[in-house]
Amino acid sequence: MPEPTSPRPLRRLGFLTIGLFDPADPGRGHESTLRLIELGEQLGFDSAWVRHRHLQYGISSPVAVLAAATQRTSRIGLGTAVTPLGWENPLRLAEDLATVDLLSGGRLQPGISVGRPHHYERVAPALHPDTAEAEEFGHRRAERLLSFLRGEPATDFSGVEGIEVYSDRVQPVAPGLAERVWYGAGSLGSARWAGGQGLNLLTSNVVRAEESEDFAEIQRSQIRAFRAAHPEGVKARVSQGLVVVPTDGATAAQRAKYVEYVRGRTARTTAPQGPARTMYAEDLVGTSAEIAERLSEHAAYREVDEVAFALPFSFGHDDYVQILTDIATGLAPALGWRPVS
Repeated sequence: MPEPTSPRPLRRLGFLTIGLFDPADPGRGHESTLRLIELGEQLGFDSAWVRHRHLQYGISSPVAVLAAATQRTSRIGLGTAVTPLGWENPLRLAEDLATVDLLSGGRLQPGISVGRPHHYERVAPALHPDTAEAEEFGHRRAERLLSFLRGEPATDFSGVEGIEVYSDRVQPVAPGLAERVWYGAGSLGSARWAGGQGLNLLTSNVVRAEESEDFAEIQRSQIRAFRAAHPEGVKARVSQGLVVVPTDGATAAQRAKYVEYVRGRTARTTAPQGPARTMYAEDLVGTSAEIAERLSEHAAYREVDEVAFALPFSFGHDDYVQILTDIATGLAPALGWRPVS
């Protein structure tokens, strides 16, 4: 695949939030998330994504949150980045995703991943008390979900029993939903698998250092491996999810907080972390012009034309409003993006 001579103009603009909340007042945090999604639509963002957190103070049920968002928006795409399937029953999740997609008018973009749940030895007694050792956490779990979303049979029984009518396929049917599934990959192997499945690829600020210790080069290699395996080749969709914090409209206090936040996270970006050799991307803070220049030099960003910029975890609602506004009015236009009229 030839080396791009310049970054592609940004075509699709998204943002990602963890939906942090105070356990003493969780309703307020969830309402803040919904208001940010509404703001994103008003600013012209093409998509809004929510993270998935279990036994933490972030969104544990993104499908429920996005169901609410479908009733408060009309245009913006709604995604999960990502839903870890080790916590899910694929058939039940397929039902929920299809229902929310219909409520949204076909705007849902589910992002998924596989693997054993984090701290599995501690959560297994509650999550899978009778089947902990028998559960399969690999790609087969994702394949089951995809088969249900594609309308393949879930059972060999259908028909009428008394006054009940049964289908052998997951209901409701949401046309086109299976083609809007994204896979969160952090390694070459998972990127190739996602490409071979014909999925879309979500990349983030976390990768596995396999062939290099340069984050951008690792991510570029994964993107190219994904497209090489994908039926659509270079046209296959990839979204990048770096943390960007533009400061154009920030107050002096906000700028100081943002710079300190990034400084505290920079050490982890200098070398692979832990036995899995996890690499983290450096967060980008500065004016829109400064961030745009740094992205233009980012080897992986040069491969994509859509993003889901991640909001920092621990900021307040007013901070997120300022950051989203600066992204939509300053950074994204500098990257070539224009809102759909």
